Amino acid sequence: MYIAIAIVAFGLLIAIHELGHFSMARLFGVQVNEFAFGMGPKILSHKGKETVYSWRLLPFGGFCAMEGEDEDSQNPHAFTNKPWWQQAVILVAGAAFNAIAGFIVIAAILATSNGFTSTQIVGLAEGFPEGGLQTGDVIVKVDGESVGSYGELSLMLSRGNENGIFDFVVKRGGERVNLSGYQFLPRDYPAPDGGTQYRYGIDLKGDAVNAGNTLKYSLYETRQFVRMVKMGLVDLFTGKVAMTELSGPVGIVAAVDDIAKSSANTTMGLRNLTYFFAFIAINLAVMNLLPIPALDGGRIVFLLVTTALEKLFRRKISRKIEGYVHAGTFVLLIGVMLFTLVSDVMKLL
Repeated sequence: MYIAIAIVAFGLLIAIHELGHFSMARLFGVQVNEFAFGMGPKILSHKGKETVYSWRLLPFGGFCAMEGEDEDSQNPHAFTNKPWWQQAVILVAGAAFNAIAGFIVIAAILATSNGFTSTQIVGLAEGFPEGGLQTGDVIVKVDGESVGSYGELSLMLSRGNENGIFDFVVKRGGERVNLSGYQFLPRDYPAPDGGTQYRYGIDLKGDAVNAGNTLKYSLYETRQFVRMVKMGLVDLFTGKVAMTELSGPVGIVAAVDDIAKSSANTTMGLRNLTYFFAFIAINLAVMNLLPIPALDGGRIVFLLVTTALEKLFRRKISRKIEGYVHAGTFVLLIGVMLFTLVSDVMKLL
């Protein structure tokens, strides 16, 4: 059941992405030749007024084929014959729809929670070192990154060095105070039962569940997901994480199965899966906006560069060159996808 849910949910995320492109294209009067859900051979198709709506064999993927997207066209409704800012909006819309979908799912989950935990310190453990964090401080930054929730704070502390040296910025008495090179490590502190507890030694303020707090903490959670994707990319390109750690659709489905099996019951399993797919939605949004040819981010970069060159030199640049670059990079991306597919299957075996 969970694997079926994973396949449907993953396909839905792709459909939402392509729906973003499609809706903005229609809004600006761009001709869409085909709107496809899935990849591979067609299973079903329907010809509308100008668009073919198709359902294809493989549930992973989809596309919104716009007139003149990768080549020059004389059609006044072609993508490339629209103002550059409209093209940019259409390209951004796919990632934006994924991000919005992820945010809505996060908000729906958090609205049913018991409460939220802020970054305001309301108490210090007995024996907590003096001269640093104080009761009443609101931690607003860790190592230059903004934090607004316990989740964000925990993530940043988990990324710290072995010595636990951080640069904190806190709000104290209405002013911002910098605590540079501040050592903050967990250790044993006295526990209420007379024993010890291994922790950081700070107690944080809780916030009630209401519309305002749900919106605020949903934004924090979305930002945390974006930060996790960014950190993962940094780790990948700096060699901290090997290429074999990358996962594709097969790996995601396997992760879904693991999440479901580790959940206490079916209700928690569905909740955890929904939360996981909110992260995947944010992940798709961020990855698609990377300045890599064949991705939306790469197309936006090409759009801005070619628009600037055309304004400066009064000459229109052939879209075929851009099409060749995107096509070549797409082949490389397919290679990466095949690599992750093999890697995911080997992990399962």
